[in-house]
Amino acid sequence: MFLHYDGPLPALTTAQMREVDRAMIADYHIELIQMMENAGRNLAHLARGRFLDGDPHDKPVVVLAGSGGNGGGALVAARRLHNYGAGVRVYLTRPEAEFAAVPARQLDILRRMGVPIFPAGDPAAGPTPGLILDGIIGYGLRGDPRGTTAALIQWANAQAAPILALDVPSGLDTTTGMAHDPAIRATATMTLALPKVGLLSHEATPYVGELYLADISVPPALYAGPTLQLSVGPVFAAGDIVRLR
Repeated sequence: MFLHYDGPLPALTTAQMREVDRAMIADYHIELIQMMENAGRNLAHLARGRFLDGDPHDKPVVVLAGSGGNGGGALVAARRLHNYGAGVRVYLTRPEAEFAAVPARQLDILRRMGVPIFPAGDPAAGPTPGLILDGIIGYGLRGDPRGTTAALIQWANAQAAPILALDVPSGLDTTTGMAHDPAIRATATMTLALPKVGLLSHEATPYVGELYLADISVPPALYAGPTLQLSVGPVFAAGDIVRLR
């Protein structure tokens, strides 16, 4: 269902991915909410096609969401999977008042839809999940996860359900591939725009699992600009999600 991409493909460091996000907003006026929507839509599509047998109806899905952009993308996926009929439950790493503006908007939408949301809750109290979406920490990781964030990562790793990570398994450094303690051990990771250098390292393989790449509508001209100077072809010509490994 998801085609392998075997062509030449550069990988980005964390600093380069920050530049992509900056240029998308400042230079191309492609706003964060648009990128977040693209990421979450593709995550829901990958979850449905790869882990839910093409039919999410009545299947229990736990979504773990941090307060930043990575969490916002997971919340978009939660909305879509709920619309597909899945039994979605959302667990947050922080109180809702601490969410950044755009992820907070996604959270408000879910509340209006009646999706169960548990601020800093314990997923063990709910039904056994059939799939876990990891949207806790993106490429902005700083040091070992702590508190509720660490507890949710440890809980996810202890479950029998597969884990699908958004952009990067939470707790993994996207430049070095070093896993902090704790770090998500994903069944699959759907990274965004271009693969991150750290995800391709041998040390990261047990945490990344299957590696997919999803389109968030980055113009090839952005990569080719003077800051990055990267040549990127039409990676997503055949579909919005491709498999890399």
